[in-house]
Parts: sequence; C-alpha cells; structure tokens
Amino acid sequence: MRDRWILALIASALAIVAFGVYGVVIAVGGGEDAPRPRAFPAETAEEGSAGHVPADTSPEGSPPRSSPAPPMLSFLPETETPPPPPLSPSPFASTPGPAVPAPQEGPEPVAARYFAAWRVNDLSSMAALVAGSPADFTERHRRFDTELRASLLSLTPGPLRRRSALEAEVPFQGVRQVAGLGRWPFSSVLRLARRAGTWKVLWAPQTLHPSLRDGGELRLRENRVRRPATLTREGLPFPRDSRAGDYFTGLDGTTIELTLREVPSGRVLLASPSPRETATRTTISQSVQAAAARALDGLQGPAAIVAVDVQSRQIRAVADTLGGKRAFNGLYPPGSTFKVVTAAGLLRGGLTPQSPVPCPAAYTIPNARRFTDSDGTDHGVVPLSTAFALSCNTTFVQQAYERLRDGGLRAEAADRFGFREKPGLSSCRIRPYTDLNELGSDAIGQNSVQASPLCMAEVAAAVAGGDWKPAVVTSEPPADSPPPVPLDENVASGLRAMMSAVVTQGTAASAGLPPDTAGKTGTAEVAGERSHAWFIGYRGSLAFAVFVQNGGSGGAVAAPIAARFLNALER
Repeated sequence: MRDRWILALIASALAIVAFGVYGVVIAVGGGEDAPRPRAFPAETAEEGSAGHVPADTSPEGSPPRSSPAPPMLSFLPETETPPPPPLSPSPFASTPGPAVPAPQEGPEPVAARYFAAWRVNDLSSMAALVAGSPADFTERHRRFDTELRASLLSLTPGPLRRRSALEAEVPFQGVRQVAGLGRWPFSSVLRLARRAGTWKVLWAPQTLHPSLRDGGELRLRENRVRRPATLTREGLPFPRDSRAGDYFTGLDGTTIELTLREVPSGRVLLASPSPRETATRTTISQSVQAAAARALDGLQGPAAIVAVDVQSRQIRAVADTLGGKRAFNGLYPPGSTFKVVTAAGLLRGGLTPQSPVPCPAAYTIPNARRFTDSDGTDHGVVPLSTAFALSCNTTFVQQAYERLRDGGLRAEAADRFGFREKPGLSSCRIRPYTDLNELGSDAIGQNSVQASPLCMAEVAAAVAGGDWKPAVVTSEPPADSPPPVPLDENVASGLRAMMSAVVTQGTAASAGLPPDTAGKTGTAEVAGERSHAWFIGYRGSLAFAVFVQNGGSGGAVAAPIAARFLNALER
C-alpha cells in the first residue's frame, strides 16, 4: 500500500512537470507557425489559473480523473499581414527621371490674340479663345453692330491684372462709330481663367458693352421731330430732293432724332444734337448741291458725291444715298484713288512724272505674292505719269516695295493726307503692314487702307490747293481743327500733271469730263461682292469725290457720274 502511495506521488509530480512544460511552450508561441497572442499586463497567479495545475486527487483505485484543460488564452483578431516593402531598384538599372511639365501659355498672349482678332472682326478666332463659347457668339456680335449701326474704330487694352493663380482680367477702352450719332467711347473688362491647364477668355455680354450686364439691352431709337429750317450759304432753301437730309436739319421742316438708350434704365448714352432755335445758313452752295443731287438720279445702288472749296475747304455739296452720314464717316477701300497718296510718297522720294518705271502685266514681290493688272497687258517701261494714268497696279506695288517699305507709305498717308485718328468730319485710316503682301495691297488702296468719300475729296483738294487741311461746314475751322500740312511744291505740281493725264489719256479719258478736269479713277475690290467704283478730282475752285457702293469699274461708272455733276455746273 505504501509502495502504491509513493508511486502515486511520483506520477503526480511527473504530471505537474509535463503540464508546466506544456504551458511554457504555449506561452512562448507554440511553435513557429502558431499565432501570437496580444500581450496583456501580468496577473497574480491563483489556484486554477494558467501555470498552476492541481494534483490528481482521485480516490485510490479509481480511474484517473481527466486532467483539466489549460485555461483559454485571449487573442485579438488576426490582422492582414502588411505587404513586403518594394524591392529597391538595382543601382545599375536605367530609370527615367521625373516628367517635366510642358510650359503653359500665360493669359497675356491669349488676351492679345483676342483683341487682335476683335479689331479686324475675326469672330471665329475670337470664339476659339473663349471658354464654353456660346453657340450664338458670332451672331450676337453681328446683331449688336447691325442693330446699333455701330462699327468698331479702336481698342486700347490696359495692363493685365492677376486676381489669382487661375484668374486674370484686362480692362480696356474702345471707340465705336454709330451711324448718325458719331463716336461712342466705352470701357469694359476682358476676363480670363485657366481651364484644364489652358488660359481662356471668360466671355459675357458685358464684354461687348458694360450696359449688357445682367440681361441689360441697348436700343437705337429714331424719332421724327420738328426742327427749324436750314438754308444754303446764299440764304436759299435747299434744292428739292437734295439727298442731304442726314447732314442738315429742317430741310423739309422735320428731321430724325436718334437716341441710344440703355434698357431698362432708360439712360441715354448717345443722342442727336439738340435743335437750334433759328434758321441757320450752311456752307452748302445751292447750285452745287443741286448738281450733285441730280447726278445721282437714276442710280440703283447706294452712292455719294461730296464737293469742297479748294481754298477754304468748306463743304459746298453732299448728296448721299448711302445713309447714316456715310459720305463723311463710312469706311471703304479707296482702291486706285489711293495711288495719289502712293505717288506723292514716290515723288517725295526722288521720282518725277517723267521717271521711267516698269508697267508689266504681273509683278511678284520677292518672297511674297503676285500682283496683276486688270487689263492683263504688259506696257513695258513707261513714264511714271503714264503708269499713273493707266492705273498700273504692278508699277505701284513694285515701287512701293523698292522705295517705301521702310514706313514711307504709311507716313505719307498719315502725316500728309489725314489717314489717322483726328478731329474733324471725315474718316480714313491705314495700319502698319505686317508683311510684304500687305504693303503691296496698301499701295493700291486695298488691305488696311479705308476712307470715306469726304476723306478722298480732301485728298483731291490737297493736290489742287497745295496743302492738306480738313473740310468744314462752318465759316471758320473749329478750335480743335488740325493745322494745314503743306505739300512740297514739286510733289503738288507732279500730282497735278499726273491727275490731268488720267482725264486726257488715261482711264477717265472717255467719261465725258469737261476740260481742265484732273482726277483719278478707282476700282476697289470687295471680297465676295462687286467692286466699289470711285472717281476723285478737282476743277476750278471745287474738289470732289464720287463713290458708288458695289458699282463696278471706277472709269466706267464713277467717272461718268462726275462728268454729269461738273457739266451741270456749266449750265
């Protein structure tokens, strides 16, 4: 019995040791693959807790009691095993460097391109620069100009202002011409923003004019009102159907009053001059006005005749079926009548009317375009006066390229013949050329050269009188009138001889003009339409311009009208 007791004690001791070893193994991690429990703070070991296994106390002779399982260990849920760090590239591997972003265009050139396109009415280029351009973008611009009878004269951008890294704006000043009302200055702002990495114009109606903000409108209103009578310089009524009603009030006892208003505010932005209370004498000659008006009788298309006194430059007649005072302020390509100005530059540069010059059927400016004459005839080498009388495009393109491409053509036009922005009644302009093709076209009155009939009458008067000065409708020039610009005597006398040759042996020789008339024909090309017909000249104390819109040939159409006008003065 004692031996059994001793054996029982030994067995219990071995069991205790075995369970202790088991607990240690479990605590350490149970092997390489066993999950590891979260660590907890150490607890005080009590009977029945992990690490203490009670001895088997079964009664002797009974089957051994099953040993209690070790207490459960607490585990947190397993978390995903983090991915291994990426392998470092081999030091010998060739890896591309960081991508260098392409330089982005700033807002300044975008604004500059928009203004440049606007100045020449290139609406498609403007729309391409606008973010989310409205479907009716082009139509809005055209409707604005048509309904208000407005044409853009100038745009002057101010300095660009950055509002943020993604927004900018350019304040600008503009001037429009409203037919019947004159110059209309305005101020607005061109807004820009960066969209998808590119700077774009944020167009809104107020870009056209600030009055269009928030749904505002602009409307041109006509109202026929009573006005005092206006008389000729002799104190006589204007002739019947004088065709001068847009220029002088009260010819029929009434006139049209124009107002340009904001809607809905009703604010008047531009208005006709207020009526004068007494009858007024003008500078118009009753007989000259009657001759001009009758010379336009029977014409189907719009036309105008303007006549000025050579010495005083007072306007003696204006007969206009163009409408909207366009005989004074309309802008049209003058065609070959502008060769008077080009010839003045050539004479100033050393040529004479007798200087030999080529007059080929075609001429190509080096590295530029080819120019041709309308008759397709090679006249060989001829005196400059003959080339002028025959209106050789090729001669004047070649001579302008060889002698005036340093800016001499524009200087002649702007400084000595009024082709610039200036106070006065007439409108005309020429821009600096950007390539030789434009220089060649400018030399023959195309491309950027534009003028009103009154402007070209001033050119003819400058040749006849020996100096340029603006035409007036008052007895004395206004206080802000530009001073006279004298022509060199050799230039003036040379131009007179050349203009006389046009009538005696050139393009106007068969028009029926009376003796001692000097002039220049012009046929101005118009894209997609019939050419404009011109004739400018002088006779005695009168200088004049005849213009027929889309009339065709100057020699065949405008010169005969000038003949009817001048011959009527003889009767």
